[in-house]
Amino acid sequence: MAQALIGGLHARGVPSVRMFAVDPNDQARTHIAQQWNVNSAATIDARVTDARVVVLAVKPQSMREVCSLVQPFLHPQALVLSVAAGIRAVDLARWLNTSRIVRTMPNTPALVGAGMTGLAALPTVSEQEREIAQTLMSSVGDVMWVDDEAMLDAVTAVSGSGPGYVFLFIEALERAARELGFDAVDARRLATATFTGASTLAARSDESLTVLRERVTSKGGTTHAAISTMQSHNVPEHIVQGVLAAATRSQALGDEFGRAG
Repeated sequence: MAQALIGGLHARGVPSVRMFAVDPNDQARTHIAQQWNVNSAATIDARVTDARVVVLAVKPQSMREVCSLVQPFLHPQALVLSVAAGIRAVDLARWLNTSRIVRTMPNTPALVGAGMTGLAALPTVSEQEREIAQTLMSSVGDVMWVDDEAMLDAVTAVSGSGPGYVFLFIEALERAARELGFDAVDARRLATATFTGASTLAARSDESLTVLRERVTSKGGTTHAAISTMQSHNVPEHIVQGVLAAATRSQALGDEFGRAG
């Protein structure tokens, strides 16, 4: 995700000299140097002090440790953006000793500039700082602010984890195409193009998803046969229950990794 943001900012014309990355992975640092000419380091050091915007793009289980390393070098006026599922702003504020915290929940389509990011800020974050956060995350796709930080668990479940559900569906559609006689290349092409086209139509249409679905579901037709079979196996309900499970897990991550201590 950090590389997606670097690429998005670079595409927006942000000079490489204004960006600095910390990553212990040698290959990752080599890549961002070659791809975008961005300086980097393997460990957090005093150079972080110069940053007015710090993005913490790490796994939830690593966040507390990373914050302990960042905090001694964090500028008092720095805005901190977190890209970690479940970790609550109040815990980040405690670990970093700052209230300038914006939590973000992007998803992997950010890698191709088509991401969807939910954002939530602590009340002490200024309007100008909110605009900075929005500009940064808009570099990789669309953004949505939520007033209640707890709703980021829902964002995580729907759009943060959502690409995984989509890929699962495309995998199944591709498999069906293979079973119907297509080779691997054509099966994937049919499956991905169908999903991309339907998603684009849904995004551009003012009509409800139900209406769009019904328009291709003539009674007694081929689509009706497929959807009736899926509904008889409770596929829509299973999808809803899966998303709710993801939201519950996001809440649990906050409890698990945000405990005082």
